[in-house]
Amino acid sequence: MDADADADRLPLFCDTELARRIERVEAQLISRGSEAARHRNADAEGFALPFAGGVASYAEEGSPLNKIAGIGFDGVPDAPALDEVERAFAACHSPVQIELAHLADPAIAALLTERGYRLASFENVLGLTLKGERERVTPAGIEVRPSGDDEFDSWLDVVAEGFAHPDVQGVPSHEEFPRDVIARAMRDLTAAAGVTRCVALREGVIVGGAGFRMAEGVAQLTGAATAPAHRRRGVQTALLSYRLAHAAASGCDVAVITTQPGSKSQQNAQRQGFDLLYTRAILVKQP
Repeated sequence: MDADADADRLPLFCDTELARRIERVEAQLISRGSEAARHRNADAEGFALPFAGGVASYAEEGSPLNKIAGIGFDGVPDAPALDEVERAFAACHSPVQIELAHLADPAIAALLTERGYRLASFENVLGLTLKGERERVTPAGIEVRPSGDDEFDSWLDVVAEGFAHPDVQGVPSHEEFPRDVIARAMRDLTAAAGVTRCVALREGVIVGGAGFRMAEGVAQLTGAATAPAHRRRGVQTALLSYRLAHAAASGCDVAVITTQPGSKSQQNAQRQGFDLLYTRAILVKQP
């Protein structure tokens, strides 16, 4: 990014309408991934229920897709509706985890606190305005290209390996997922939610992978990972630049990424011009 242009750039302002759009496409992503998991496990328990403008999802035991997402911009859920989804999670022996944007209706947080939900963590949603063509930034020795169906397993291996060994900078996540659980969730999201894959190579070897999904003008950067032995060489920068250029060329007006507060991922995103739009509180109620 040009230094003079960056100095003149206004930060992206997030009003409730933009937050509503981002949360809506997030709920779509979770819902479709959850449906794919249930399709894969025909005999397993699972659901993806419309709930308060978002979705209540249980994909399978231990899945990162087990959550309530996208609520807060379509009214306050009433007690019977909450009772229903809480019973559905309890039937699966799962806690209820709700991701609630701080721009959502404040009455929802008060209601959840009264019902015994406890604050477990936070995550940040960052955004970048996409206008016109974007120049791709690819450090020397790194190639980024689309990932074909014939190398899906290779892409999955490097992404799952990267997520299984997260950076330790910033606030740690309140949850960890085994490698096989991450791999299944990635496969489900790619199969059903329209996630586009790309890979980064060094000396012809796949060393990083990433995904993104485009919906309603929003480019969701659904995650990127670099094999631990190849970190700090610009792989993440190259993967991010590739996805932003593709999304801008496809007509998206905003790109969003979710990170742990103070993490290396957040730092990298802000170096690329992303602004902090809002924070999600992670609220959990045990069954």
